[in-house]
Amino acid sequence: MKDAIVLLNMGGPNNLDEVKVFLKNMFNDKNILRFKRPWMRSLVGSIITMARGGEARKNYAALGGRSPIVGHTQNIVKTLQERFSDVEVHYAMRYTPPFASEVIEKLKENAVKNVYLLPMYPQYSTTTTLSSLEDFYESAKRQKLDADIHDLWRYYDSNSLNSAIVERIEQTLAGESAAKFELIFSAHGLPKSIIEAGDSYEKEIEQHIEILKSMLKYHGLEFRNIHLAYQSRLGPVEWLNPSLPEMLERMNNKHVIVYPISFTVDNSETDFELSIEYAEVAKELGINDYRVSRCPNDHPKFIDALQELYKKLKHE
Repeated sequence: MKDAIVLLNMGGPNNLDEVKVFLKNMFNDKNILRFKRPWMRSLVGSIITMARGGEARKNYAALGGRSPIVGHTQNIVKTLQERFSDVEVHYAMRYTPPFASEVIEKLKENAVKNVYLLPMYPQYSTTTTLSSLEDFYESAKRQKLDADIHDLWRYYDSNSLNSAIVERIEQTLAGESAAKFELIFSAHGLPKSIIEAGDSYEKEIEQHIEILKSMLKYHGLEFRNIHLAYQSRLGPVEWLNPSLPEMLERMNNKHVIVYPISFTVDNSETDFELSIEYAEVAKELGINDYRVSRCPNDHPKFIDALQELYKKLKHE
């Protein structure tokens, strides 16, 4: 029986013409804008897309005309595929091509009988993990995919993943002592209403940080302080606190490392928001040594983690 691994992520524009597609699809996601009436979500989503389209296009242009998530994901697929001779490896994006429907057509053509869905989100959230899984299952049903589908909801406790993260942070230190740095784990923000509705994301972020604190200490990386902050706020609703700008304002140290804990793959929020926009904020606040760590991307230990997660699902 033929197996396939499908990596799931939110996606990002493959070119500047897809910026509008990306925004439109994201803000029409019922797990993102939670209106009871679809027409209301469509209306508000269209307004947000129009308001943010020009700025978003400019930001992606500064990144070379497409989201960094595209190339990194392709490298992960290629590297993971090299580990297998009898398993197909694909990726499906939630808001930009290749969509789940396109990948499912390939799975049907190749008569795949077991599909293993690995979300690229280490912590579970209805806005990310659930959204991607629902989208794949709905497409599979609509397209009559004749295969058993297996999925994973969270893996922030993966030792291989966390070993990759520790190594990324150590690389960011570039041989300097951790003791002189503040380490900020920056997570993508969520409105508090989503957490209050039962989303476990905030709790899992906090649990993940506790695991990493222990691992960093074990590896002799004892930072001056370790903090949690949230980035990417949008709109007038109440969001998880503290925000990253608020956290940067609290820093009385001039040496700061930011690690994007809710991402496994670098994207516009790491390469533009953290590395460009917030670098300017840090500079204005007098933080003269501001560094952003890379995500795991195709780090060998993250590839190990994905391979282990597939094997775990296969033998459950």
